[in-house]
Amino acid sequence: MKKLSPDTKILGTQQSISDFWAWGFSDLLMNSLRGIFSEFLVGSALGVLQTPRIEWDTHDLVYKDKKIEVKSAAYIQSWHAGKYSKINFGIEAKKSYNYTTNKYDADAVRHADIYVFCLLKEKDANQIDVLNMEQWHFYIVPTQTLNNLYSQQKRISLSSLEKISQPVLYHKMKESIDIII
Repeated sequence: MKKLSPDTKILGTQQSISDFWAWGFSDLLMNSLRGIFSEFLVGSALGVLQTPRIEWDTHDLVYKDKKIEVKSAAYIQSWHAGKYSKINFGIEAKKSYNYTTNKYDADAVRHADIYVFCLLKEKDANQIDVLNMEQWHFYIVPTQTLNNLYSQQKRISLSSLEKISQPVLYHKMKESIDIII
């Protein structure tokens, strides 16, 4: 798979792929899209966006031969109705799909070496700006720490996460991951 250029024309139309992206993917607060955007943010901080994202891989990114899993949460969602979302992140061990055998592996494990938990922390619906890195916190945790402390858990709350990691800002993310590596 190759990366598409924003000016790639959609044959038979007057549209380009960037027109499609703007139309279909402008709501960055949408849960599924915010998660993908979070992966993009982490990938951009680490400089590993050379190849396109793989949807169903066992991890989201690779940096210095370490597999990175990115998780995202926000207090305010696209459908915000005045009540903040409870912040927690999925950390469940999963079986990976083996494309050679067309079967799932027997054991469920956490496949990444490092987890990056991305929190869009803004609580004012009138001020929220997904594109403003000052509104994000990033918590970086080695998978071994999760395995040691939360081996059977499927989710981790923000309060539990804050016991094992301090938030870092976007521009400090690479440095923080380098220290862990």
